[in-house]
Amino acid sequence: MGLIGNLMKSMHAPVYRSRLAGLMKVITPELEATDRVLDVGCGNGQLGRALMDALPGLEVAGLERAVRDGAAIEVSAYDGVTFPFADNTFDAVIVADVVHHDAEPLRVLRECRRGAKRLVILKDHKVDGPAVTLPYRRICLMDWAANVQYGIPCLYDYPTREGWYERFAEIGAQVQNEHTRLQLYPRPYRWFFTPRLQYLAVINAAPAPAPRMAAEWLPETSDHFQDP
Repeated sequence: MGLIGNLMKSMHAPVYRSRLAGLMKVITPELEATDRVLDVGCGNGQLGRALMDALPGLEVAGLERAVRDGAAIEVSAYDGVTFPFADNTFDAVIVADVVHHDAEPLRVLRECRRGAKRLVILKDHKVDGPAVTLPYRRICLMDWAANVQYGIPCLYDYPTREGWYERFAEIGAQVQNEHTRLQLYPRPYRWFFTPRLQYLAVINAAPAPAPRMAAEWLPETSDHFQDP
């Protein structure tokens, strides 16, 4: 990996630990102990292993384009186009910080919904304005720093909240819960990469009526879906 790579990995270690703890806090309540779960883009499988440790009886499988040695869960490889599973194989599908790396995000979201019986949990980023804003540039820097050491391409595709709703509407899904402010980073990183840049949505994967306009589903003023 080299000196620079090892240095960046060391610097990111507390970030990864904090991110894992933050994701566990919001994802665990959405799952049932008897669920079978797919973690898309699972990396080394640490999230899946932590979820199984927290919910005995939970089964988490991973999916990766390039399977890493020594993963903490069982991981299947796929071709980047179609998940190698039948429809509704899993109760829930998790796709965390993956969609913004794919040139065809709707295809990934459709595959996630196809594989899930009950829900899809999406963790990604959002911006509150155009790409010229400082928040957008912050996400770009954060994304690059986290992925350059692994050679993962960054496409810098971060929709607004409304943009995520449009994508969910495209796949015929409805949001049943969301977090628009996630505190995933430890100090001092959190002072720069603010919670408003983090987004998590739980979408209903079960058959639903024709989707309505996203603004009708989730008014911006609603407190029900906001973190305290």
